[in-house]
Amino acid sequence: MKKVILHISGKVQQAGFRARAMAIANALDIKGNVQNLSDGRVKIIAEGEDIDLERFIKGINIKNTLIYVNEIAKEYSNPTGEYERFYKLVGEGETDDRLDTAADLLKNLIHVAESGFNRLENKQDVMIEKQTETMDKIDQSRIEITSEIRSTKDDFRSHIDERISMIEHDIAQIKAKIMV
Repeated sequence: MKKVILHISGKVQQAGFRARAMAIANALDIKGNVQNLSDGRVKIIAEGEDIDLERFIKGINIKNTLIYVNEIAKEYSNPTGEYERFYKLVGEGETDDRLDTAADLLKNLIHVAESGFNRLENKQDVMIEKQTETMDKIDQSRIEITSEIRSTKDDFRSHIDERISMIEHDIAQIKAKIMV
């Protein structure tokens, strides 16, 4: 067993950091407390097994949308055993667990929204690519149809010209027989 006093600096107040620290501590069976300091840092007193304390310190080194830990100052000592659980010390005018829960939910919402927009952007890219492919196919089909129409028109014109020539020839023969 070991005790560590941590001073965490960064964007760690009014961001849900203490609630996250509590959740991590409880998951690792760490005893102690967490509190905001007037200088903008957060102080944590934690007691537990050496390996669990190291995991705890790694776990609270959070860098995300709402929380950003710049530095964790550590001071190790012998445990006192005075803590039965891990809890948050709340000063006058500070928020309670409900607001910390709301901060966690907000962070999750931000993550979901960012992920959703990224997926939407990817889907839009795929849709634009498919639209481009479809337009290319339509253009190719239009060219092929136009070519076929021209070919059919030329064949029809040639056939009509041939038939007119035959009719003119037949009329000339009929005229020749009548005039005879």
